[in-house]
Amino acid sequence: MKTLTITLSLVAMLLYCNSSLAAQDHSEFIEGPFTTGSQVTTQCIECHEDHAADFMKSSHWTWELEQTLPGRTVKRGKKNTINNFCVAISSNEPRCTSCHAGYGWKDNNFDFSDMTKVDCLICHDTTGTYVKDPAGAGEVLAKVNLERVAKNVGTPVRDNCGTCHFYGGGGDGVKHGDLDSSMSYPDKRTDVHMDVDGNDFQCQECHTTKDHQITGNAMGVSPGGDNPIGCINCHDSAPHKKQKLNDHGQAVACQTCHIPEFAKNEPTKMSWDWSTAGSNREQTTDEYGKHSYMKKKGDFVWAKNVKPQYAWYNGKADAYMAGDKMQANSVTKLTHPLGDINDPHAKITPFKVHTGKQIYDKKLNIFITPKVFGKGGYWKTFDWDKAARLGMEQNQNMVDKGIKYSGEYGFAATEMWWPINHMVSPKEDALKCKDCHSQQGRLDWQALGYEGDPMKVKGGQRHTK
Repeated sequence: MKTLTITLSLVAMLLYCNSSLAAQDHSEFIEGPFTTGSQVTTQCIECHEDHAADFMKSSHWTWELEQTLPGRTVKRGKKNTINNFCVAISSNEPRCTSCHAGYGWKDNNFDFSDMTKVDCLICHDTTGTYVKDPAGAGEVLAKVNLERVAKNVGTPVRDNCGTCHFYGGGGDGVKHGDLDSSMSYPDKRTDVHMDVDGNDFQCQECHTTKDHQITGNAMGVSPGGDNPIGCINCHDSAPHKKQKLNDHGQAVACQTCHIPEFAKNEPTKMSWDWSTAGSNREQTTDEYGKHSYMKKKGDFVWAKNVKPQYAWYNGKADAYMAGDKMQANSVTKLTHPLGDINDPHAKITPFKVHTGKQIYDKKLNIFITPKVFGKGGYWKTFDWDKAARLGMEQNQNMVDKGIKYSGEYGFAATEMWWPINHMVSPKEDALKCKDCHSQQGRLDWQALGYEGDPMKVKGGQRHTK
């Protein structure tokens, strides 16, 4: 009887460990105390090794994906993207990798095959007390009670995802514009899908997940567009009672009418000029209480209730890759949507366009990945030449291509396009006809390839299907 009891207990534990319906209380299986996150993971994988292995195949772990851009196939992700916020992760890892779902990514020597470095708790914490060190390469703050967190894991909620996605680019709402802290517990006006008193969707309601592979990648890091999600995953392709509105859906993305503005509650950064950094000008703040000038970072422009910019988008984009040539006298589009008026797969889509001015190599005509954080970094030395040299020396991608900093730098204009998909307004707040089809309409018809407003210009060029 004793043997049978032990066997039944073992079976019960294994069923508990492998069931997607398992309760949150892991008290029976977690034994602390813990001083590091890896110690917790070591116990997690006693039952969940397969789950950790699946996660290690995801872009949340690798921070790169193989994808096709026009004329080439590349490996691209947060690991090697050049942006116009903090520019690059390389050489700045302890700060930037504080959002990696792992522990200890300090430099190019991080071991992506070490399962104990997977951070299970960042996604599965239900206590709201789990906090990573902002400059600790993904390690946990010492004050966190890891045993308590580990014993109370559960299904991710918006706060888990938002820990990183609401704060990308260095602060609340900085990067995306349609993702910020207000999306943790939004009202109906902020987002009709996530409204806590309404649908109360969690992120995975749309970003469906299987084996830790999450659908829907950000265009900035994954311009290949190979993992899309869309409104018609839930909604009918002709959802309106009026056929005229359904006809618009052939050329106009749902988001265009149903997200008339973004950054509804928290301001988002619209411009970052690195060229003015280093001056002893007085540090200033704007009407939102956000820095408009910092010696460490230069000039910023913030905005709230922003009207998107609009462009044709077929679900794929092009992007600047480290080492690509650029022209200093023109604006370089670090990411931009693909599609035009004659593309049968493209629709007019809303975007946040973030502009910047950032460091480049005058002789090589490429953008530099400067070291800004840590020893020798610009934020310590205010020496762009040193920051450029150290950053390029520590950028493995540049080293592999044989690219070395020439010793001459300047600053050039850039822009990044970010699709707007969140902060969906209630239907009564959707755009009306006059919002586009009037003299004060928000669409630039000529820029979109029309001869004029297609409702008014007889024979005007129209989107073809």
